[in-house]
Amino acid sequence: MPSYPRPKSLGYRTDLIFPNYDGVIRECSEYLVIETPSNPQFHWGNFLLFKAPPQKGDLNRWKQLFRTELKNPAIQHLCFGWDTTNGEFGAHQEFLAAGFHPLESIVLSCQNVVSPPNFNEKISVRPIQKDSEWNAVLKNQIACRDEIFEYGPYQIFKGNQVKRWRKMVEAQLGHWFGAFIGDQLVGDLGIFKDQSLGRFQNVGTSPKFRRQGICGTLVHTASRLAFDEMNLKTLVMVADDDGNARRVYESVGFVPTEKQSGLSWWPR
Repeated sequence: MPSYPRPKSLGYRTDLIFPNYDGVIRECSEYLVIETPSNPQFHWGNFLLFKAPPQKGDLNRWKQLFRTELKNPAIQHLCFGWDTTNGEFGAHQEFLAAGFHPLESIVLSCQNVVSPPNFNEKISVRPIQKDSEWNAVLKNQIACRDEIFEYGPYQIFKGNQVKRWRKMVEAQLGHWFGAFIGDQLVGDLGIFKDQSLGRFQNVGTSPKFRRQGICGTLVHTASRLAFDEMNLKTLVMVADDDGNARRVYESVGFVPTEKQSGLSWWPR
């Protein structure tokens, strides 16, 4: 059992599956310290998770706490979350004025999935196993990055992420699934477990193959495999509150459960 109190937020609770494997999670009086030594560029692998959202005057105090707790000089960012479920932001205006980016996510969950309306019969979905398949996953994940992230730093960050996911798969903590047309990877995602909870990671459809029902088909098929083979009762997905991905997930049977909030800053 973890030595820290489990967050009540389903989103943050399942976020901690990953640092609980190879990172550091420490309990302090008003927050948890989460650190991923193997990947200091990972914003949401190196952050403070507070019990409550920021109050007026917290900007400088929170920044100092972050630098005190996370001393690795390779960590150039600042990230703060708080363990609530309704999407509240508290008095965060001073953070926005200081250049912080707000995290506004919707947490979706399901206990069963349904076939999406645009099911793609041309693709096959199977666990990633071979070196060549993992290399294809890395390339696809980089190709799917948000334009706000520079290619070079993101390549380093994502390379470390893929190494971690592969080790977790080898430790039988989850699976990484690929969607293939023939031998070509056109989409991928991961599902990792915390007891009876399963958490999706980084659903990515190749930019060259979008709007073909690949994402919905991949999520549906991987979910069925996860329920059948991983002894899971609930699957959890975190998505942008207003993104297209949310609509795809809902078409497969995921329903909005919570809202997840946070703030991040990085030099750009």
